[in-house]
Amino acid sequence: MALYAYKAIDGTGKNVLGRAEASNLFDLEQRLARMGLDLISGAPSSQKSRLVGGTKIKRQELINFCFHLEQLSSAGVPVTEGLIDLRESLDVPRFRQVVGGLVEAIEGGRTLSQALGEYPEVFSRVFVSLIRSGEQTGRLPEVLKGLSDSLKWEDELAAQTKKLLMYPAFVGGTVMLVVFFLMIYLVPQMTGFIRNMGQEMPLQTVLLIAVSDLCVKYWWAMILVPIAAWFGVKAAARSNPAFAYALDHYKLTVPLIGPILRKIILSRFASSFAMMYSAGITVLDAIRSAEEIVGNRPLENALRTVGQQIAEGKNMTLAFQDANLFPPLVLRMLRIGESTGGLDTALLNVSYFYNREVRESVARLQAMIEPALTLILGAVLGWVMLSVLGPIYDTISKTKF
Repeated sequence: MALYAYKAIDGTGKNVLGRAEASNLFDLEQRLARMGLDLISGAPSSQKSRLVGGTKIKRQELINFCFHLEQLSSAGVPVTEGLIDLRESLDVPRFRQVVGGLVEAIEGGRTLSQALGEYPEVFSRVFVSLIRSGEQTGRLPEVLKGLSDSLKWEDELAAQTKKLLMYPAFVGGTVMLVVFFLMIYLVPQMTGFIRNMGQEMPLQTVLLIAVSDLCVKYWWAMILVPIAAWFGVKAAARSNPAFAYALDHYKLTVPLIGPILRKIILSRFASSFAMMYSAGITVLDAIRSAEEIVGNRPLENALRTVGQQIAEGKNMTLAFQDANLFPPLVLRMLRIGESTGGLDTALLNVSYFYNREVRESVARLQAMIEPALTLILGAVLGWVMLSVLGPIYDTISKTKF
């Protein structure tokens, strides 16, 4: 049987999108009829893009998915019934299609983790592994609750990271626009008047006029070059692994922002590692899964090396220590977790500590950026005023009444 993507209508007239296994379209129509759905259109899953656009599933939808299933599974409601109930309440067509496909796959004999694995673009490998572990250990509600909490934490962390990067970019961009306005519009208005005074101009005025002329002539280059550089760096990172590795390493070492990004990455690693370990996933499998979570190539390579050394029989703490990328706090907590058997608790302490540090660091950095940019803008305005008004004041002071 082939997997079909379909569009149907239920008894209330609501559109339903999903996927189901069927021998042909007639078989698909019969299967949907048994579910109380009338088929509108269907096609093999390879053609599903014609039915539903490739809208990205937001993290908030996944949080709702985990919370919904956790509540129902804790109450003893079968997973299939929970998914059907969830599908009816979804407003996002793409996710409604995915949940419909999960229902069909489970009714066809697959487990929840196997059904989730058919949608790698929505559910990550770590997500599927945790669900599989919950099914095997009978702790599915606990795993779903842990996933919901982890996704909420990731959402908060993403907001903090965005806040860290966007605020300086916004304020800095505002300062640049003001300076651009001064150099392209205001200074040229005064340049002719200053030159017509016929006296020798001071150095700061000469420099100001030169910078203004440069901005007037090459304003387009000053706009296009940063944009071209941005896309060029992204293209180089995609096509050149060595450049991408060097770029990720630079992100960790750049002043002010680098240490905060390192803490964010380590906090994500510790939280995910602890969740996988507490769900019953082995240390080696958890490390392999964590490689795709950290999102930084130097740390990915370090984790890969750590996993290889542990597989060869090396002590876990020593393997992390030899990587030379993990700070003393992580190593200390790993050592405590190993000796006490509470590795997940120790790593959650690391995550809590770094998460608090990130919030405090972001707040301190923002408190520093605003006055610093204000001083820069004030210095530029002072330079412009001194350069423009200085020659005028000299001329007036030399005039005899």
